[in-house]
Amino acid sequence: MTARTALRLAMIAAAAASMSACASKPKPAGPAPTTTASPPAAEAPPPSPGVVGESVIPGSERDFVINAGDRVYFDFDSYSVRADAQPILDAQAAWLQRYPAVRVRIEGNTDDRGTREYNLALGARRANAVREYLVTHGVTSDRIATVSFGKEQPVDAGTGEEAWARNRNARTGIVSGAR
Repeated sequence: MTARTALRLAMIAAAAASMSACASKPKPAGPAPTTTASPPAAEAPPPSPGVVGESVIPGSERDFVINAGDRVYFDFDSYSVRADAQPILDAQAAWLQRYPAVRVRIEGNTDDRGTREYNLALGARRANAVREYLVTHGVTSDRIATVSFGKEQPVDAGTGEEAWARNRNARTGIVSGAR
């Protein structure tokens, strides 16, 4: 046997040993389950959004997403902040005031209709509209950067009004300062 063959066999044996160490072991058999006529226990409802749970660290990115929301939506060919976006942006402004070390980047997005250049410009106007809203609600402008992705990073790759509506958004992402 050559050294090369021995090395190959040793590598195969090592791989087999590491795979068997990771293999799941069957659970020991317990008593047979009994059947009852009672209905299965109801599952506990998920925690309601808007409340920091035990697994969410206050001031973290997850805290921001859960308790403020990170995305607002726009109408077709518009960069005006909609009425349904205002409570989300109010919550973002309040959260950002609570955590003054956090810096964010607002990403403007569009659906895939229109030229690349037009959509990049529209995405920039959407990001700037969100930025201005946050600034007028007490967040200092030096903490907010903006970028436009236009139609380049869709949330929904589908076509049709539902997909397009999901893609017409501005996402606020934490860049630094979160816990």
